[in-house]
Amino acid sequence: MSAASAPPRSQLARLVEPGRFCWATGIEDTFITDPWKRTGRTLDEYELTRHYERLDEDLDLIAGLGLGAARYGIPWHRVEPEPGRFDWSFADAALGGLLERGVAPIVDLVHYGTPGWLEGAFLHADFPARAAEYAARLAERFRGRIHWYTPMNEPRIAAWYCGRLGWWPPYQRGLRGFARVLVAACRGVAAIDAALRAVDPEIVLAHVDATDLYESADPALADEVALRQALVFLALDLLTGRVDERHTLHGWLARMGVGDAELAPFRERPLEIDVLGINLYPMFTWKHLVRAGPRVRVRMRYAGPELLEQLGEMYWRRYGRPLFVSETASLGSVARRRAWLDGSIGAVRNLRERGVPLIGYTWWPLFALVAWSYRQGHRALERHLLRMGLYELDPRPQAALARVPTLLASVYREIAAGGDAAVGSLAPAARAAAGGD
Repeated sequence: MSAASAPPRSQLARLVEPGRFCWATGIEDTFITDPWKRTGRTLDEYELTRHYERLDEDLDLIAGLGLGAARYGIPWHRVEPEPGRFDWSFADAALGGLLERGVAPIVDLVHYGTPGWLEGAFLHADFPARAAEYAARLAERFRGRIHWYTPMNEPRIAAWYCGRLGWWPPYQRGLRGFARVLVAACRGVAAIDAALRAVDPEIVLAHVDATDLYESADPALADEVALRQALVFLALDLLTGRVDERHTLHGWLARMGVGDAELAPFRERPLEIDVLGINLYPMFTWKHLVRAGPRVRVRMRYAGPELLEQLGEMYWRRYGRPLFVSETASLGSVARRRAWLDGSIGAVRNLRERGVPLIGYTWWPLFALVAWSYRQGHRALERHLLRMGLYELDPRPQAALARVPTLLASVYREIAAGGDAAVGSLAPAARAAAGGD
């Protein structure tokens, strides 16, 4: 890590000190503000779950859990409703409210969507510069008070939905679209990273991406499994300057229309990752490929806690940076969610005992979220609620999505109050590898 880009050693050391394990939560913050052509619906999760109007109540719920941090997304489209015109009222209320309650925000700057005025979204020529300006202005406003930022949540997933499936702007379809959007999104991430570090060298950047583990019982699909697993790492490999002529996907990118001239800037100015955030869910992350006639299908199977151990080892070996479980939860009954909470925390402990510097855990989300299919669907919002939170949302019309605590809230509060007790302390060698003494 270069001296110019690295946060001070004291900042990195604090992340791995005994007793400093970071327990966190967050509120689902997907922001797709362009209406779907057939339904007219948008997908602003804060609006749909009434977070804007229940802001103080929700911040109280986070603080009431006794957590040290919260991953919290800022709606760029509200902060900058017109190019160059900034409205800080919501950011001041939300981020200031967390700080006043003693919760450290991990600020999520771009979460899938961009402001409507940025036509073409990630493919707009000015996307990197506009995103960097927005990030810098926010960091300037909170300099010295907020120290953790995520430049972009899950750039690979953003590229999949924006470029491969055509669900979100700029509505590209196919693998060529995926490759184009991913490279463009990563340019934006690099620009945000540079802008934040220029404003405040004290910050710690948590680069967050989704994890997937691909497998197949069909030997004939081995090449397809290898391709899809390589695509899982592509955003992080680009950002860390690993995609050269020796990279598994160098030739594939060329076939997708991404030439070496577009890849060279990533190699010339690789990012140094302070903390690597990994997002995983037992019902979504373990993917099995099967042959269905002439096509290959993906079947998702519910995984056990060993999935987290396998992925944690995989990302630590590949990137060698401190890890942070930046999102995890189970879908379904409180009992199923409780089993995943207990099992996944046990997996974190096992990883730390084996010397993997895993420094934090985030139950995501705080309360139920609205499934992304809502934007393209016609069913009532209440039919799209995914029960994954520590709190439920009461779907009855008269309840207006009131937050209802589950047993998980009190269990998680008790776990967080114990600090490192549930996950153990990192061995000295692991602390040193992660930047501590």
